[in-house]
Amino acid sequence: MAVKKSTSAHAKRSRKKAAASSSLIPKFMKNPKTTMALALLIIDSLLVSFIIAYVPYTKIDWDAYMSQVSGFLGGERDYKNLKGDTGPLVYPAGFLYVYSAIQYVTGGQVFPAQILFGILYIINLGIVLLIYVKTDVLPWWALILLCLSKRVHSIFVLRLFNDCFAMTLLHAAMGSILFGWWHLGLIIFSAAVSIKMNVLLYAPSLFILMLKAMSISGVISALAGAALVQIVLGLPFLLSFPIEYISRAFNLGRVFIHFWSVNFKFVPEPIFVSKEFAVSLLIAHLVLLVVFAHYKWCKHEGGLFKFLRSRISFCSITSGSAWPKTLKKEHIVTTMFVGNFIGIICARSLHYQFYSWYFYSLPHLLWITPFPTLLRVLIFVGIELCWNVFPSNLYSSLLLLCLHLLILCGLWYSMAENPYESDKSDSRKVK
Repeated sequence: MAVKKSTSAHAKRSRKKAAASSSLIPKFMKNPKTTMALALLIIDSLLVSFIIAYVPYTKIDWDAYMSQVSGFLGGERDYKNLKGDTGPLVYPAGFLYVYSAIQYVTGGQVFPAQILFGILYIINLGIVLLIYVKTDVLPWWALILLCLSKRVHSIFVLRLFNDCFAMTLLHAAMGSILFGWWHLGLIIFSAAVSIKMNVLLYAPSLFILMLKAMSISGVISALAGAALVQIVLGLPFLLSFPIEYISRAFNLGRVFIHFWSVNFKFVPEPIFVSKEFAVSLLIAHLVLLVVFAHYKWCKHEGGLFKFLRSRISFCSITSGSAWPKTLKKEHIVTTMFVGNFIGIICARSLHYQFYSWYFYSLPHLLWITPFPTLLRVLIFVGIELCWNVFPSNLYSSLLLLCLHLLILCGLWYSMAENPYESDKSDSRKVK
């Protein structure tokens, strides 16, 4: 009996020790996605360090950025006089503030700027991995796809494009929204727009999400906060040369050079630069947005138009009986990524750095399609190969468009699920 009691006591002590040791492991580490994400951050940090140390930097826009910043720091406020060796400044004021800070920190030197952009790359990757960990779409092993792009590594640490800051802020805005911090998310979103306007491709789908998740007064206050960011950042230019600033920083009618087009190189140049081609793509963009909003994003609410009528009616403004609601994280990410992807497909020209606009959304988009896993991976690899053909040609651009359209078809046939955490009204306040 004594032996049995001793054995039983020893077993209890062993179980207690095992429980204690397991409690030392953070709860989040028990998620294989989290473990994989941390491992990828460490490995990619080493890879980025290797690239900076051993791969030659490619001069493209850095000198132009520094010239434009020098003009601004020298007191110039007329946007038509802020120029570089690649042409006039075409970005909003946030770009100038960011690159002024970079010039101050690096002295305008490339190598320290590469280190800074390497840190930015890891921060952006960390935010993206957080988004993927918080959504239940991608299997843990597929997170590695987010680290496998040769072109994206080059965009960040070998080219130093402003797209890197814009997309990092955009992903930070999405992360804030996933935590329910909508007002903060809109402020960060507006800051991203102030660096590069491509972020506005997310605006239509984001607006629909706001109408779903917020009260009308909340939507108005969040939009007012975003507008205030633009006014404050652009104030030095709006007070001195407002027309020059608005017409150049927010120019929606720019015509890009046919040679640099990655997506429509197969289109003859006379057609590519024509107004008719631009209008056709704009119409396609708007139609696709409306169709997806009506049949996919707002399907649970009875379609886009019924949803909008319910939100702008007098009853919903005064009583707010059905809103705000808590949206599923997967619905938020899917709606924003798909809305941006539609804009990517309909963009008249995608330059090489524009790959960063949607690369990080590709795994999510592919895994919500009904395609088999092998086809998803092949599409991902095919798109990466197209973006690494330089210069682009008829075949690479045509293949890229076909792969984009294939993904779009898969998104159309994907299952539209209930976007809300609960059908009951959410009692929590939207932050």
